[in-house]
Amino acid sequence: MKRDTEASNKMAQTMKAMKIQKEREDDEAIVRYNREKDQAEFIRQEEERKIKEEKEKETQRLRELQEKAADRQADIDALRAKRAFEQGERDARNRERLAQEKRARLLKELEDARVVQFKEREHRLAGVANNEKAEFLRIL
Repeated sequence: MKRDTEASNKMAQTMKAMKIQKEREDDEAIVRYNREKDQAEFIRQEEERKIKEEKEKETQRLRELQEKAADRQADIDALRAKRAFEQGERDARNRERLAQEKRARLLKELEDARVVQFKEREHRLAGVANNEKAEFLRIL
């Protein structure tokens, strides 16, 4: 009986050791599973973070391009406005110059007309004076 008891105890101890070993293996498997699951979750989160960063970088790049295009368009618009203003000034100066030339031409024409009138008047007066002199001499 002692042998049966010893064999039974040995068997129980072996079973108990096997059970403990099995529990340890199960615990290790659970720990390994949780570690792998956490690692997979970490990798997934890292991938999502990288994708998000890439999208943000692309969005920022597009914003910068848009700002650059807007700045360039603003520069072009400013240059066009400056050129239009300068052309307006040139046109105004040209109109003023033409108006001054016209005034000068009219003044010259008036002066020429006065000179012609003055000469015609002198010529008439000289003719009248000659006629009166001839009349005076004839009367004398």
